[in-house]
This record gives sequence, structure tokens and C-alpha cells, in this order.
Amino acid sequence: MDLGLDGNAALVTASTSGLGLASARALAREGANVAICGRTKSDLDEAKATVEADGGGDVMARQADITDPDDVEDLVETTAEAYDGIDHVVTSAGGVPSGAFLDTDDRDWYRAYDMLVMSHVWTLRAAHQHLTESDAGSVVSITSTSVSEAIDGLVLSNAVRRAVVGTIDTIAREWAPDVRANVVMPGAHETPRIEELIEQALDRGEYDSYEAGLEDWAAPIPLGRIGDPMELGDVVAFLSSERASFVTGATLPIDGGRTRS
Repeated sequence: MDLGLDGNAALVTASTSGLGLASARALAREGANVAICGRTKSDLDEAKATVEADGGGDVMARQADITDPDDVEDLVETTAEAYDGIDHVVTSAGGVPSGAFLDTDDRDWYRAYDMLVMSHVWTLRAAHQHLTESDAGSVVSITSTSVSEAIDGLVLSNAVRRAVVGTIDTIAREWAPDVRANVVMPGAHETPRIEELIEQALDRGEYDSYEAGLEDWAAPIPLGRIGDPMELGDVVAFLSSERASFVTGATLPIDGGRTRS
């Protein structure tokens, strides 16, 4: 299926690994010009090479801290200058620390809010004019199934990520009909974040081995496995495309059927 993304300009935040990288790769495979960002030059260089190997469009890699509003504004403007506008924005963010409510202090909450919510707000605010000027403007925000069903030991993700969904629900109405805006809620995918969470659980003595942790994450999934990141990336590319031209304000679980609500 031709998604009609050839030559479009897409910006994907937090895109040097995991689901952000998978989304950038999927967009590039469809011929889009893609801007990626990350904090570490070595990771950024590796991610750029990976995306370039997948796609036919141009790939621009920029060092940026998405918790710094000046960095975000510069990233958006540099992307728009490079590609004469921005057609699609995919907001992603790194994971926040795991932990129970009483083990989470005020600084943890504020850092999580900047990482998960304000990075998203700053990106969309800076990109708004470019998206409205596009004939294909779209936003896809990557959150987590934790916004629908709380996950034990992830109070920050459970609570803070819900603000992203509320933002998207709002702009899907306020920015229509010029811009479509949707949310994807990934469940467990084989990303560095899953590895990190399992390692943290190992440190807390919750698992005897990494393999046991991986089996535990897959156990409640009806499809019997965790996801491949590209399975999420392909959905992001579809939602960004003209093939999803009547889809806005949606919140879509990509979780192998685990979410019941």
C-alpha cells in the first residue's frame, strides 16, 4: 500500500532508539524526509545510519535535549528550514524511572513532567504554524498503555502520560481541519526501555533472571509475545499518512491485545 508520504517532511523526537527510532524508520521507508534527534552524538550517528539504510528520503540528525524548550524550538525551526516546512510530527520521549508512589519524590515528578509532557507541548507549539501550512499536517504521539490501565511500579508513567492524551484530544478539535492528531499506546515491545525495566526489577529481587522477566512481560499478552518496534512504527506511519485522512482524536493500543479497557 502506498501511504502517500514520499517527499513529505517528518520530525520524530527522542528517535535514537526504541519506538521513536522505529517510527522514523517506518516513515523513511515510505519515502519521507525525516529529522531525528537525541542527546548523544554517538547514538545519533548510529541512528542516522540506520534510518538512512531503510529509506529513500533525506535524514537529518540533530543533537537536542527535549526537556530544554530552546533546544526544541531550534530543532523544529532547523527541520522546517531544511525541508521547507513540516508535514508530520511524531512526539516520543525517553522512559521515566520506575517506582512506587511513596518511593517517588518531588524532583522525580517534575522531571517526569518535563520529559513526558512539556517536551510534547513545546514541540507542538513550535511546529503548529508549519503543520497548519501543510496540506497533510499530522501529529502522532507515542505514550503507553499505562494511560489506559495502570502498570504496577510505574506511577510516573501511569499518572503523567495521561496529560499527553488530554492534549491530543484537545488539539484534534482545536487544530481541525488543518491538522489531524492521534495517540498510539504501545504495550510491551522489545526495546531498550523494556530491558531497563527488567534490569531494575532484577535489582529489586522481583525476577531470578532476565529471561524470567521477559516471560513475565509476555505472559498476559493474548498474542503470546512482546512486539517488534517496527510493528508500532508501521502504525505511526499509517496514521501520519493520507490513508488515515479521516482518523483524528483516536487513541489506539498497540499491545497484542493485552489492554482490556
